[in-house]
Amino acid sequence: MDAWWGAAPGAGVGVACGPADLVVIDVDAHSAKVPDRSRLLPGIAIHESVDLAGLASGFDTLALLAAYRGQQNPAEDATTLRVRTPSGGLHIWYRNPDPTTKFRCSTGSSPKVALAWQVDVRAEGGYIVAPTTQTPDGRYEAQGPSRLPAPLPDWLKGELTRTGHLIRPAEPRSQPAPLQAPRRRRAVGARRLLEPLLSEVAHCAVAQEGMSFTEKLNRAAYTAGGLAAAGHLDNETVRDQLQEIADRARPGNSRRNMQIIDDGLAAGARRPLHPEGRS
Repeated sequence: MDAWWGAAPGAGVGVACGPADLVVIDVDAHSAKVPDRSRLLPGIAIHESVDLAGLASGFDTLALLAAYRGQQNPAEDATTLRVRTPSGGLHIWYRNPDPTTKFRCSTGSSPKVALAWQVDVRAEGGYIVAPTTQTPDGRYEAQGPSRLPAPLPDWLKGELTRTGHLIRPAEPRSQPAPLQAPRRRRAVGARRLLEPLLSEVAHCAVAQEGMSFTEKLNRAAYTAGGLAAAGHLDNETVRDQLQEIADRARPGNSRRNMQIIDDGLAAGARRPLHPEGRS
């Protein structure tokens, strides 16, 4: 540990949400064009009579979702840890009271799995920056009186389930699947192969130009597609992870990021990849 901090004294602290039984609602306040009202709250039809004037960020859509459900706005939930981000967003930390129930990560701009526009979810397979971490853009500061995550509210659990965040357990097989231990080892090898490529994409967040972002994202997606095609990774899970990392590195370019990811995954899927070599 001392060696790590000695080599990178300016590094921040990231918390792996899955192992920590955390579900974090990540509210963004990026400057971006507001989409059609049909895409603000996935699965909820917002009637034309609802005045959306002034809606501009995830703070607004999260408040709108809470209002539709007659619940307290999580951004104002003083019973749980809330962390203001340097970009003006808010991380709302909740503890998953049932660790056997797993939720997937998502970005608020995803056309497939999303809680609300500009509202991301950090859960299984994702991480969150710890409060007090200092970055060149500013400090992650805890807000309000609470310094511990409260249990995930039942209504939010229901919304995450409704919007496709619940990770369904695999269907039981009629016969035991052979060679489970080797497959598990290969999955670990696949992650070890992919993680450095994901780190390169994440590192592009330090600068908006001159980082070969598109090339790095395409390479990571291509590799992920090959590993998923070979059965070592879940395609949807790794797709969500790629989008999460890409949108953090290049916020506001979600549609372009998703196009690069989908093209890379499709190209990689044509060449199944095993950690020990291509098939």
